[in-house]
Amino acid sequence: MLDRVPTGLLVDGTWRPAADDATFAVVDPATGETLLHIADASPEDGGKALDAAVAARHGWATTPPRQRAEVLRRAFDLLQERREEFALLMTLEMGKPLAEARGEVAYGGEFLRWFSEEAVRIGGSYGTNPEGTGRAIVTHKPVGPAYLITPWNFPLAMATRKIAPALAAGCTVVVKPAELTPLTTLLLADLLVEAGVPAGVVNVVPTTRAAAVSEPVISDPRLRKLSFTGSTPVGRTLLAQAATTVLRTSMELGGNAPFLVFEDADLDLAIEGALAAKFRNTGQACTAANRFLVHEDVADEFARRITERVAAMHVGRGTEDGVAIGPLIDDRAVDKAHRLVTDALDRGATLRTGGHPVDGPGTFYAPTVLTDVQPGSDLLRDEIFGPVLAIRTFRTEDEAVAAANDTEYGLVGYAFTEDPARGQRLMERLETGMLGLNTGVVSNASAPFGGVKQSGLGREGGGEGIAEYLETMYTLTPDPFRGRGTAATTAPATTEGAAR
Repeated sequence: MLDRVPTGLLVDGTWRPAADDATFAVVDPATGETLLHIADASPEDGGKALDAAVAARHGWATTPPRQRAEVLRRAFDLLQERREEFALLMTLEMGKPLAEARGEVAYGGEFLRWFSEEAVRIGGSYGTNPEGTGRAIVTHKPVGPAYLITPWNFPLAMATRKIAPALAAGCTVVVKPAELTPLTTLLLADLLVEAGVPAGVVNVVPTTRAAAVSEPVISDPRLRKLSFTGSTPVGRTLLAQAATTVLRTSMELGGNAPFLVFEDADLDLAIEGALAAKFRNTGQACTAANRFLVHEDVADEFARRITERVAAMHVGRGTEDGVAIGPLIDDRAVDKAHRLVTDALDRGATLRTGGHPVDGPGTFYAPTVLTDVQPGSDLLRDEIFGPVLAIRTFRTEDEAVAAANDTEYGLVGYAFTEDPARGQRLMERLETGMLGLNTGVVSNASAPFGGVKQSGLGREGGGEGIAEYLETMYTLTPDPFRGRGTAATTAPATTEGAAR
């Protein structure tokens, strides 16, 4: 399967080496072994990729929407035919269990299908202005060449979530995948070429020299759109660079998701939701529940039951049967998880299970449950990005909402309650862009994904997702009846009027 993965850069429809012939290794985090060496793009390569996107811009923008839609639909169909290949590749380069990788293929594919359907629904409006002196026409057109920077944790879905709406809208793109997991994006790009994407419409430049490649691309006035998924600090830097040429930007940044369990919650449902919200992707997701806020009346029962489930989780390479927890992406991720756990324990938290790196090859951390986590602990403030579940208690709804909102982030929240009125209050009171109410998974291609505060701006998915790649143009034309009398005097006569 690895032999079928392109190892070059995709520029103007051609797979090619880096300009300076540089390469870098992609490593399996479960074993530490090298999977492949691939081309390491230079700033010169980034410039050539943008040149190609600019040259293809007009042709793709004027391609009929139905044709753009059919290309995306063919890509969806091809992905379904090759879903096992893509799932295995993601497990090898990122480490997630194979069952979860299959789930990502299904989820990521839906963006291709959804936006193939949205491509033919780009509309506009026509109407009389309030004064009656003219006609207001509103149209939408592609924003222009886009630079898409994707993260390592969902290498297929984050690529399709950006590429599909851009292509549906008529934009050409340069994609810079994360250096830790570029193989899936390269294989996806090859699939898009097979599906009929013209040369120059999709260009891919994996690199270990991210800043050196990205800065000149972002500062080039021909680029008109920047989309980034990653950390808030990097997002701030990119926003500052994008301000120079006033780029349209979409930023899906860090999270610190609260998970609220009220005294009236269905605990069976809450336990399943907690496992999905925390341990999906080994906790390496911006949507992962970070702070578990549990009502004091049910906290002991919740902690006991969740600890039993977590302690029984099988840790191992994602290709092994029954594995629930794969490796973290690298040594730095293991060190961060252990530092956060150690800080919490030093401040008085209680360790229920786990709490240590796993010996042996690969970068594994034992799935962990902590209770009695004290205010001020680092893991209540920092995004954990690992299999660590931290519980603290609350007494009142107001206290729970205040604790949930006590963060600079606002991507997603989760809440479990059987009270419909409370659920509606939480929809209005929680400062998040998304809410899972009695569910631990919220992502869907048909829904707008994104956050508030320092979790970013813009939305991906849904009708809002394609709007991020469209400019709105308003045209005013004179009243077409001017000089021909009023609409009333020029209207056709009625049958009764004609008889008279």
